[in-house]
Amino acid sequence: MITGQIVSIHIAPAAGEPTVPVTEVHAVPGKGLEGDRYFERTGTYSSKPKEGRELTLIESEAIEGIQREQGITLAGGDSRRNLVTRGVALNHLVGREFRVGNVTLLGAELCEPCMHLEGMTQPGVMRALVHRGGLRARILTEGTIRVGDKVSDSSDFPAETGVRSV
Repeated sequence: MITGQIVSIHIAPAAGEPTVPVTEVHAVPGKGLEGDRYFERTGTYSSKPKEGRELTLIESEAIEGIQREQGITLAGGDSRRNLVTRGVALNHLVGREFRVGNVTLLGAELCEPCMHLEGMTQPGVMRALVHRGGLRARILTEGTIRVGDKVSDSSDFPAETGVRSV
């Protein structure tokens, strides 16, 4: 059982633009987060569509870890991930359904860092975030995600929802 929460939400209106913190965002299956570059198909990797890239999450603990261990300071939005969590081991959610507030997601794959991220931040970020760069997720149900929302796994869902681990 996981018991975490969303500590911040970030969207970017277009590729290469700074992320903007928001207190809530509308999640749409098959599209992403309203107002974000990938929802609008203007993100850096929009020309290479792949299922499971509708939103991204990163652990605040990972961001704090690279500061403590390597002196690399990133604000939540600098990670270029949409949702910053606390108290959730995101790597364990690959292949599993989970909920953020009232929105059901499927952990698609790890969101390993890339040279593009390092180019937009600072040297060393890519190496520092290997295996803790976050999670790509697919949106399964439409709804609003808010700062402070609980992140819960399938064991917390009522049986009649049909949500399960995959």
